[in-house]
Amino acid sequence: MEEFIEIKRTVEDVNLMSPLTWAYIGDCVYELYIRTQLINTTNLKPHKLHIESIKYVKAKSQAEFLLEIYDNLTEEEQDIVRRGRNAENHHLPKNSNIQEYMYATAFEALIGYLYLTKQNKRLREILRFNK
Repeated sequence: MEEFIEIKRTVEDVNLMSPLTWAYIGDCVYELYIRTQLINTTNLKPHKLHIESIKYVKAKSQAEFLLEIYDNLTEEEQDIVRRGRNAENHHLPKNSNIQEYMYATAFEALIGYLYLTKQNKRLREILRFNK
């Protein structure tokens, strides 16, 4: 089956991207995953779906999830997380503290990196931990 969205970047290209670019796409990938899971497992109406999805995609939840799975990550994945956490982001969080926001960005960077490098099996493994 042909991919819905074709990624036209090599692993080398992705490695040269800013971790904030990984986080940019990772945010989207993770939110789509959560929304799809909710559609597949509930019969909630759109407003309730939104309320439920926020529980997972807010910075505090992403930071907590990352800390839960961190020891199960490979050294390469931990390095990606470190790069995402340390990326200089001039955006100030509205509903979280700086530390939560840094770890949420690190989580999104990991998700984005795995997505862009087409490591779909590993991406699914990591996301399945989030129950």
